[in-house]
Amino acid sequence: MYYHKDTIFFIDGHWAKASETNIDVFNQTFHYGIGAFEGIRAYHSTVGMSLFKATEHYKRLINSAKTLHLKIPYSASELVEITHQLLKKNNLRNAYVRPLVFMGPNMELTLKGKPRLLIAAWEWGALLGKGQLNMLISSYPRPDRKSLPATAKLTGNYTHAILASYEVRKKGGDEALMLDVEGNIAQAPGANFFLEKDGVLYTPPEGHILPGITRATMFEYAREFGFEIREETIPVEMIHEADSAFLTGTASEIVGIQSIEGIKMRKPWQASMGAELASVYQHRIRRGEEHGHHSIV
Repeated sequence: MYYHKDTIFFIDGHWAKASETNIDVFNQTFHYGIGAFEGIRAYHSTVGMSLFKATEHYKRLINSAKTLHLKIPYSASELVEITHQLLKKNNLRNAYVRPLVFMGPNMELTLKGKPRLLIAAWEWGALLGKGQLNMLISSYPRPDRKSLPATAKLTGNYTHAILASYEVRKKGGDEALMLDVEGNIAQAPGANFFLEKDGVLYTPPEGHILPGITRATMFEYAREFGFEIREETIPVEMIHEADSAFLTGTASEIVGIQSIEGIKMRKPWQASMGAELASVYQHRIRRGEEHGHHSIV
């Protein structure tokens, strides 16, 4: 599904075919979740291959690794260039890029050795599809920031996210809405949450959420178009007052929400602020305008 025998990976500073890549089954990331990762969209735009905010993604990868006391021997700009080469070598046009920082074999609960780096890419559609979502609230909350670095994109942080999605989909929902440890709305398992009410957009503040790069892009658009966004605690009861709501994430892009716990949004999606932002987003990524500060090749 994600690769074939001739797929090329970048691993530990060199290029290797998938069929020639070996990773030790006793690696610490596999057993204990010590690792960091990113997800980056590549689009075939009108001006060539465009990576969505690749520099920002790689800076976050470097910082996430630092929370685990791991150092990646590359700068963000070097990783962006490697990614362009990876896409060329695999002849990919619209793709999802997965950089992963992982550890070597170690069955002890200590950090030993140098981190390893894998960058892979494959063709992948929008994570949550293109339709509007019917969401249910999960019983699995986001982790307490005092116990886990919730703002870092770490492999171990996603166990609860997978459980939340599994729980909700078994009940017939499209995706989970997760609360923070205080019972307020936090985010979806792999996407940030926005709610529209009376012409204002609300989104949970940093602390219990992973502050996404697509989320930050919505702030940029809002300033540009004069939309008001407030970073505020969103109690669950506010769902009853919502005109509209949507999720943002690099994998999911921007997807509208039809209902939460059976409560339908008051506005049709196409009349919402989220739909307007989604339209701008799609227009710009297809024109290569969201590639950050690096040239498109």
